[in-house]
Amino acid sequence: MSAQTQPARRRITIERSFQAPVEEVWKLWTTRDGIESWWGPDGFAVKVRELDVRRGGELLYDMTAIAPEQIEFLKKAGMQLTTPSRITFVEVVPMHRLAFTQVADFIPGVKPYEVAHSVDFETSGQRVRMVLTMDAMHDDYWTKMATMGWENEFDRLGRLLQKA
Repeated sequence: MSAQTQPARRRITIERSFQAPVEEVWKLWTTRDGIESWWGPDGFAVKVRELDVRRGGELLYDMTAIAPEQIEFLKKAGMQLTTPSRITFVEVVPMHRLAFTQVADFIPGVKPYEVAHSVDFETSGQRVRMVLTMDAMHDDYWTKMATMGWENEFDRLGRLLQKA
């Protein structure tokens, strides 16, 4: 399934700081166990099928709704309970930056398109400031949903780092 090229879209930025070594945060972004431990909003589980963290490499994963509210939402929206996803890494600078594109091919009635993301890791001692910048989605509703999803995922990441 090929994704259509979109004109330049506005960018969304989400920032979080964590009291953790950058190596630990990086590991959670770049390993199968790390990704499966926090990726996806609350009420979803992620299973990594393939992971190759290098320029041109891919992350292939399935995200499955497991909580009643998410299952109900997806059913009402006419969406599958499990969504396969593909991320292609376009830049990998260990401990500093990940940039990737993700194909948005799960929205009923919308042609697949790519969404660009970058994550910058800024360190200060044992503190990491993480800045995610992403393309807006095709409309305001889906942009809001994507933003809320990432904010929730970063909450999950923060809770995981607090336990470490």
